[in-house]
Amino acid sequence: MDDSTVPLGNRLHGEVTPPCSKSYAQRALAAALLASGRTTLRGIELCSDTRSAIEAIEKLGARVEVENENTLIIEGGLAPVTQELNVGESGLAARLFTPIAALCDKSIVVDGEGTLKHRPMGMMASPLRQLGVEVRDGGGRLPIEVHGPIKGGRIVVDGSISSQFITGLLIALPRAKGDTTIEVRNAVSTPYIDMTLETLERFGVEVMHNEGDYTEFYIEGNQEFKPVDYTIESDWSAAAFIMVAAAIAGEVTVRNISTLSRQADTAVCRALERAGASIIIEEGSITVAHRELEAFTFDATHSPDLFPALVALAAAADGVSTIRGIERLRGKESDRGEVLKEEYRKLGIEIELDYDENVMRVVGGKPRAAEVDSHDDHRIAMSLAITALRIEDEISIRNRECVAKSYPSFFEDLELLKTDK
Repeated sequence: MDDSTVPLGNRLHGEVTPPCSKSYAQRALAAALLASGRTTLRGIELCSDTRSAIEAIEKLGARVEVENENTLIIEGGLAPVTQELNVGESGLAARLFTPIAALCDKSIVVDGEGTLKHRPMGMMASPLRQLGVEVRDGGGRLPIEVHGPIKGGRIVVDGSISSQFITGLLIALPRAKGDTTIEVRNAVSTPYIDMTLETLERFGVEVMHNEGDYTEFYIEGNQEFKPVDYTIESDWSAAAFIMVAAAIAGEVTVRNISTLSRQADTAVCRALERAGASIIIEEGSITVAHRELEAFTFDATHSPDLFPALVALAAAADGVSTIRGIERLRGKESDRGEVLKEEYRKLGIEIELDYDENVMRVVGGKPRAAEVDSHDDHRIAMSLAITALRIEDEISIRNRECVAKSYPSFFEDLELLKTDK
């Protein structure tokens, strides 16, 4: 991987359509695997995480046909053709496809690469064992070997680290032989659970729970997933970086997004408003424009992927901004709190991490040119790149190509928006 320079001081103007939501795409791919018949998924864009999910469903028995650049036809059917799944660096794919693999009456090893090898997976072992699955894990890390089938029953799941394993259970358990009740303790990132429930409903599957209550779910076994024709909406996690870039350095219209989306990162709009950016919301698009930015307070507990974008916003604001929820940052592609502190310090921006109060404080100021490192974390690379828009010299971002994990065209889109190319 090489070092790449990012010019600073460029103003932005124009329109962007972000890639499709990889969170929705991976959920839909998993559901299509479990459906009997042909599912059509439109609007697909092949970031690294989505490619990993496609490879996973093919190894678990689905047949995937590329109809055109953005459309996939999936012939469902859970019938593994391998005993090993490699999910790349996708944390969602690891926690999603492990319980799906555990539906099968054979041993399957789920493994990953790069930063994923260091991310916590220990929350999966005990609940799967309670469901009758034989589990051999790697001491709370990948690889993890499962041998089903899942029998059903009543289980307790720790939801304090991530909601992704809950998503995997909710998608897998309707295909189990018996009924299951999931008791969830300390659920976080609950908007992502809503996305999962919406996807299941779209595929004709029912999960019983009290709306707005994420403590207990009842899932009948032996349900059938129905094939669908489904267009994936754009990714708010990706859009957030473009919107913050506009608030910092110009005016940009982001297309094919809606504030009615269940995606957690729609919350970026509240942060932008609190910081004083101009936001115009229309049907299917949002325009964000630069204004004088002021320090803001924001709780990102249920939208932790926003932290890197919010740090770039806070760094450009006058005063000290406070962002709550830093305990959610340790199990990501990097230890994002510490990495943001380290790399922004190189740019002359001070960040304080207060783990006792669970908050990050960012002191706004003028960044300086420096050599910085993405730590192979796609969201860190994008955060540093949009902060670079405020610098008059060039900065070097090491391993910036890691943005391919979620937003392969990020740097191309940013370049197209620059008015002084």
